[in-house]
Amino acid sequence: MNIAIIFAGGTGKRMHSKDRPKQFLLVHGKPIIVHTIEVFQYHEEIDGIVVACLEEWIPYMEEMKYRYRLDKIGKIVPGGLTGQMSIYNGVKAAAELYGTEDNIVLIHDGVRPLIDQQIIHENIAGVKEYGSAITCAPAQETFVIADECGDIAKVEERRYSRLAKAPESFWLKELLEVEEQAIQDGHTEMIDSCTLMRAYGRTMHIVDCSYENIKITTPNDFYTFRALYDARENQQLQ
Repeated sequence: MNIAIIFAGGTGKRMHSKDRPKQFLLVHGKPIIVHTIEVFQYHEEIDGIVVACLEEWIPYMEEMKYRYRLDKIGKIVPGGLTGQMSIYNGVKAAAELYGTEDNIVLIHDGVRPLIDQQIIHENIAGVKEYGSAITCAPAQETFVIADECGDIAKVEERRYSRLAKAPESFWLKELLEVEEQAIQDGHTEMIDSCTLMRAYGRTMHIVDCSYENIKITTPNDFYTFRALYDARENQQLQ
């Protein structure tokens, strides 16, 4: 099986939204997280979806599941205190629902709705061939590494530079094992699953994607998503 883990356990302080977390902000009357989930809902290779979100918003998420007929959602679970723990809650629920043998999980931000069907397909294929698939966008500008004094310590070659995005995809059994080992070792704040798996010696395979695969974190991101969404709807962009 291929299972999407959509995590949206944060409050989105950088968004400065008035009355709701960023994942539940509306674009054309529909929450951002629903825009995201629908991409997986309508993908023929996705068999199940688990959502990890803020506990107090679970009833609302259940309502959205019913309203938008998101019937691939097998379970909605509370997010954790960190992003890593939100993902762990989702992965653990997926293992309980679907089992671990020969199952692939695609870990995806609830506020990253501009993915497409091809990216999902390539992630699944990447795990089958290489054991992992980390969605990345080629860098459009030069990366520099700064030292503690604020000086440039290293300039990276642009042709080798990537921006890590999502989904990040793995065999469910392997990711769950590493998550549980990390928690046992006291590591609960890894920035993402790629960082976690690398820390435990796993090799990560890159799947390239468009730079448009943005995470909606700030007001500027929100306006960018709305503009790109409208352009796609109007068939102005391919």
